[in-house]
Formats: sequence, structure tokens, C-alpha cells
Amino acid sequence: MVAKQYEVVWTMMSQKQMRQAFKHISKDSPKNAAKVIEEIVEAVQKATSNPERYSPDKFKTDNDGSFRAFEKHHYRVSFRFTNNIIRVLRVRHTSMEPLEY
Repeated sequence: MVAKQYEVVWTMMSQKQMRQAFKHISKDSPKNAAKVIEEIVEAVQKATSNPERYSPDKFKTDNDGSFRAFEKHHYRVSFRFTNNIIRVLRVRHTSMEPLEY
């Protein structure tokens, strides 16, 4: 049996947030900024074979189980998986006040 593979789609907002994270970290260390971004992308890629490896998003109201989230390097990544797509919704620093959605 072949495992289901999901395609990753980054929303415009999540792309912008990743660029902002890179710029912020780059002020201290461009090398660390590249490492953090790379590891966040790798963590998202791990979800392509099993999105349920990550916990349900506790900040999503009325979560039907398709909204998931994880933390990496003090950044919280929220995504939703449906059909064959993982849609990355948000990337925010964990020190920021979480948004309910």
C-alpha cells in the first residue's frame, strides 16, 4: 500500500511571516536565520506523509481535527490538511499573542 502524500501550499501570509522571521533573525546572524527557516520548512515537509504527526491546533475554535500546529525554534506553525493539500496558514513567534481563528 502506498502512503498518501500531501502537497504543501504556503499562503501569502505565511510566506510573508517567514520572510519577516528571516529578516529579524538575520540582524543577529544570517547563518542562524537560514538554519531556522530551513528547519521549519523541513518540519512542514515531514507532514506530507502524515499530517497527524502534529497536534491539533489548540487555538483554532471548532477545530474538526484538520487544523494542526507545531513549534520549532520558538516559532509556531499552523496548517490545515484537506484532500491532498497541506496549507500553511501562519508562522509566528511564540512570544506573540496567539490569534484565535
